[in-house]
Formats: sequence, structure tokens, C-alpha cells
Amino acid sequence: MSEPREAAPPAAPPAARPAGRPTSRDVAQAAGVSQSTVSLVLGGKWAGRVSPATARTVRQAAESLGYRPNSAARNLRLGTTRTVLLVVPTLTSSFFGAVYIGAARVAARHGFGVVVYPPDDAGPAGSPFAAPREAIDGIIASSMTEEAVSGLGPAPVVMLDSGPAAGTAPTVDFAVEDGMRAVAAHLAGLGHRRFGHVAAAVDEWTFRARGAALAAAVAALPGGGLVRAAAAIDVHAAKEAAGRLLDRTDRPTALVCDDDTLAAGAYKAARARGLEVPGDLSVTGFDDLPLAMALEPELTTVRLPAEELGVQGMSALLELIEGGRPASRALPGELVVRASTAPPAGPRGTAGSARRAGV
Repeated sequence: MSEPREAAPPAAPPAARPAGRPTSRDVAQAAGVSQSTVSLVLGGKWAGRVSPATARTVRQAAESLGYRPNSAARNLRLGTTRTVLLVVPTLTSSFFGAVYIGAARVAARHGFGVVVYPPDDAGPAGSPFAAPREAIDGIIASSMTEEAVSGLGPAPVVMLDSGPAAGTAPTVDFAVEDGMRAVAAHLAGLGHRRFGHVAAAVDEWTFRARGAALAAAVAALPGGGLVRAAAAIDVHAAKEAAGRLLDRTDRPTALVCDDDTLAAGAYKAARARGLEVPGDLSVTGFDDLPLAMALEPELTTVRLPAEELGVQGMSALLELIEGGRPASRALPGELVVRASTAPPAGPRGTAGSARRAGV
């Protein structure tokens, strides 16, 4: 039953601040109302129960006293901490920094905080909290399996960039297969038929999906051929892997890299062999990290909306926490064509050979 509407109390002079931290009781005394009225007003639930004049008086009293609601006590009463755990594979990638920014922006609008946690690589992730059941209200896990986060407790979970078949949890993924098909179509349109795949040596859905989509796209090309070398997501490792492809007698005319960092290693491998990008070798990346614009020439890559992934993931989790059933979804990427791709040297593309001839 709603509380009866109250008449506005007479305006009172500014209240003297109490010696300790002001409480809701101090606000109630200063405003001449009950503590329940203070809770309604400061909790934003006064409409229809308290007059606008009374609400103004309560807010003025709270401001005069310097009162701030005790969010910890409120959360304890509600049985919630309003804290979400964002689990990411690493803190060194700017990609996951963007995911956090998007998630934190949505969380803040709803009064939630976000704790970022990179678990150990060995086995399922364990909680960073002594009592995860009491410490977190929900989990967003990026680029891993649902099984890998099973040790974090029974809180609601949303999986990011983990594949539509990640498990029972709602998922927010990137349409990486479409992105890789766009890369293959772009290179094929330039005349490339010999492809090299510098693949991420990481057992995650996103990289398996990228590799499968590329293989299928190249297989569908008349005369298309694909060779592959795997590497850790590291410039030095990628240089070694790309070098193995470039040392083949049937050297690829284009290297398709699973990640922009791998593409940077491909650049180094090409230049170590006297090959020009893109005159002798086209190179593509994936993700559109800031590195893509720092490379020379700037890198053709697939832009994935990492910040939007965080936004959509947090929105889905909040819906799940409220008892809803958010639908899984996939976010489209965008092929960004820059200067690292060109027709292959030879009959259909002579840019590299022309430069070597001094044209």
C-alpha cells in the first residue's frame, strides 16, 4: 500500500552539520519528515507518494548536511553488490580495453561497477573474490568457453566473442566469418589466387571461425590455393611464421593474418626478404587495432566494434540479472581497405616490378 501524500513542511533554515557522517535520520529531522519519506525521495520513488514541495525540502536538507546514501548498506538490504566481473584473456591488448570502456559506460548508467579479471591460462578460471557468490552479481566473459568460467560461481553469465554454440549462456559475437569472406573477396578482386594464412595459434572459436571461412572462400575461387602457418599473437612469432610461407617456391602473393599484430610480423618478414608491401606482397589484418594505422603502409583490415561488444554484452547481462532472456546476437565487422593491398606483381599487377625497374 502506498504511503499517504504529505503536506509540505515549512521551509527550515540550513541545518547544522552533525559531528559525524550525516545519516538519513539527520536529514529527516532537518526536513521535518519521516525517515521513510527521505528514503522515498532520495531513492527516486517519491512520485505519487510525496508532494513535490516535500521532495524539494528533503533534497535541500540532504544537500545542506552533505548527506550521501550509503550504497553498501543499500546493496546489503537488496542482497546485491551491483558489481559485474569482466573476464578477459589479457590486459595487454587495446582491444579488451575498448570492450571494458563499452561495458563500464552501460554499467555506470545503471549503478553497477565493473571489475576486470584476467584469469590464469591453466584450467578453468577461479574467482578473484574470497566469496564469489556474495561479491558479484553477474559475469561477462570474453573470448573463452563457458566451461572456462565455470569456477567463478553461479552468477548470471554472458559470453562475448566465444561463438554461438558457447553453451547455455547468452552470447554476443562478431560476424567474423563475414569479415574473412570480405577479405578474401577483396584480394580475389585484385587478382590474387595464391593465399598465405598467418593463423593465430590460439584455440578460440573466433580464430577457428576465421580460418574456416578463409579456407572455404579460397577453395571456391578458380585456381585458388591456400597455405597456412600458425604463430602466437606476437610480432616476432608472426615474422617467423610468415617467413616460412614466403620462403616457399610457390610463394603466396597475399598474406591474410588473423590479427593486426600478426600482420606487423608479416611486414617484417617481407622486408627481411626484400619484398615490398603491397607491390610484391599484399598483407591484411583483422580487428583494426591502433597498430593498423601505425604500420607503413597503413594496413587493410577488418574493423571489429570492440567497444560496442562491451555495450551489448553489459546490456544483455543487465537484462539477464533482471530476469529477462536476452537473445544472442552477432555484430557485423567492416572491411577497411588501406594501402597494404594491391594487384599481385606479374601479368595482372606490375606495381612492384615497375618500382624495381625505376618507373
